[in-house]
Amino acid sequence: MHELSSEMAPPINEVNINRPPAYRVKAIALPNEHGSWGMLFEPLIAGLVVAWSPAAPFVALVFVGTFLTRQPLKVYIADRIAGRVRPHTMPAMKLAAVFSIIILIGLAGLFLTANGAALWLFVAVIPAGVVPILYDVAGKSRRVVPEIVGAVVLSSSAAVSVLAAEGSMAGAAALWLVFVCRMVPSLLYVRERLRLEKGKPFSYLIPVLSHAAALAIVVLLISRGLVSSLLIIVFTVLLTRALSGLSRFRQRLRAMQIGVLEMIYGLLVVVAVIVGHYANIQCIT
Repeated sequence: MHELSSEMAPPINEVNINRPPAYRVKAIALPNEHGSWGMLFEPLIAGLVVAWSPAAPFVALVFVGTFLTRQPLKVYIADRIAGRVRPHTMPAMKLAAVFSIIILIGLAGLFLTANGAALWLFVAVIPAGVVPILYDVAGKSRRVVPEIVGAVVLSSSAAVSVLAAEGSMAGAAALWLVFVCRMVPSLLYVRERLRLEKGKPFSYLIPVLSHAAALAIVVLLISRGLVSSLLIIVFTVLLTRALSGLSRFRQRLRAMQIGVLEMIYGLLVVVAVIVGHYANIQCIT
């Protein structure tokens, strides 16, 4: 009986050879950087809420599809350049194709429901969106350049939403600039804060100066009546956070804690934009 059972059972080596190596779909479908989700949704939500229009769902489809396409496309291109085909190579290509279809549906919807300015603005930022992918393929996705370019591209969703709702070019540019001023200095701060917490050399001056410049730009936008004066409070808080968070008086935090706090700061910016818009809170000059 035991001899029969052993004859019927396939050799262990044969089972291992015939079974394809497992891979995690999440790893090829979704970005690894948790902070990138904030870069996507902060300007997108703010833009859609303050400038809702029939084109709004299509704006969301375009930017969510673009955001999701990056990770599987990065995996597929990197494998093809390296001349290899791994178990996840073709699934990555299929996922990229599916997400690209979402982009095309969004673009078709924008074409039918929005003016040409909104559509052309998205088309204009596409070349910049290729930059992070090139860095990804080269294994340099953690560099500051692709992170900043990615933040600027994703922030444009706020401007596209405004233009799709027949808003002014000045208003669209102002809202886009607000989120660029929120994200770029914060990226620089988080990079240096993590280096500081790991005991590595870090820069205090660059994040602080970038936050000061961001506050100055927001004040200028407020003085022109383009955004709410509530943003002065939020951007002052962000500057104070940079000053204290990189000082010797800071409270030591883990990476996850820093990330959660950044989500809260991002939410404050979104709320200030929305409340300021609907309450018509302007700077007194």
